[in-house]
Amino acid sequence: MTPMRWRGLSVILKPPRPTYQSQSLQFRRTMTHDCKVAVLYQACEVPIINGVQKPKKPGGYQDSGADIAYVLRQAGVQVATPNHSPDPKQDHGWCYPDTEAGILHAIEDGATVLWANTILFASHPLQTSSILNEHASRLRVVGQPPKLVEHFDDKNHVNELLRTKGRFTLPRCWIIESNDSPLNMKNLPYPIVGKPIRGRGSHGVKVCRSEAELKNHISSLLKESPKIMLEQFLDGQEGTVTVMPPTQEQSYYHSLPFVERFNHQDGIAPYSGVVAVTANSRVLSSDEMSLDPTYAQIMEECEEIASCLHVTAPIRVDVRRLENLPKSRFAAFDINMKSNMTGPGRPGRENQASLTALAASGLSWDYPALLTRVLATANTLQSLRDISI
Repeated sequence: MTPMRWRGLSVILKPPRPTYQSQSLQFRRTMTHDCKVAVLYQACEVPIINGVQKPKKPGGYQDSGADIAYVLRQAGVQVATPNHSPDPKQDHGWCYPDTEAGILHAIEDGATVLWANTILFASHPLQTSSILNEHASRLRVVGQPPKLVEHFDDKNHVNELLRTKGRFTLPRCWIIESNDSPLNMKNLPYPIVGKPIRGRGSHGVKVCRSEAELKNHISSLLKESPKIMLEQFLDGQEGTVTVMPPTQEQSYYHSLPFVERFNHQDGIAPYSGVVAVTANSRVLSSDEMSLDPTYAQIMEECEEIASCLHVTAPIRVDVRRLENLPKSRFAAFDINMKSNMTGPGRPGRENQASLTALAASGLSWDYPALLTRVLATANTLQSLRDISI
């Protein structure tokens, strides 16, 4: 499979694309000589937003952050690290905390690009720190606008926004705010999915096959959050679509190859920290997708979702067929504003991968090639601060 064959399949009614190879060589030269990257990890606690708090990942994404920093450095990109000689076998020492002090430390160490491998929100230092004002027009950031992330990490908010556009295929959903909800559980379509409004990975996501099972799960979820979501269970093939944002070289949103997911546990794809994505996911070939137009259809829809949300970094859209039938239409059921960027390179992590890295492999991009292309999506901190909802 060649990138050119794939591009012809994945994008409809779009201008011819320049070759990915020439973009990569040009950009690698530019980034190697003109920037110094510092990777941020999650040290800031995510605030309670509308009564709901997104759970913090243990380690704050230092594992994938170390992967990014190490592999970029190996690829010839200048990388700042808080420990000047970090151990490739260890997660710590490669990334700066995403606190104001941590960001300033990175800048003092010469960083001109911050890779925000963390969870952002409207009150995050990248958005609110006045000390960073003097750097905002020059400092570049790989990541989403913090104000937008706060809104779009709310699954119900995103769904409602997309529904108003009237052109996206989405599952039905219901919002529960207490155990005394007036919703008639008997009339719901079982099986049904219960999940947090602001979740991380598959935490708290469960397929409930009876009213009793659903009530128990609702009670469990409401102990963590005052508001939860019930969602129509989609019975068909599951996949995920990574969408890359525009860059100076490529002025439109474009999707990477479709990744199929399988080997579910009780109807749910398990968290990648528990089951490696290589054990339950694979990238489809262009030949496979050319036989079924619904792949190109949902990929185009995911590109429109990214455009609608004005994302400035890669996102991953989880999709499923409405029915367990060949060529059944896909629906988008989860928008992930922060794509996992774990990958191989460091000693002992040769078998590491992420869904986005799997998708990139369908274009013959290895992990360093993927990272340099993501690096090309960096925007000035000021432009991210200025983006409005």
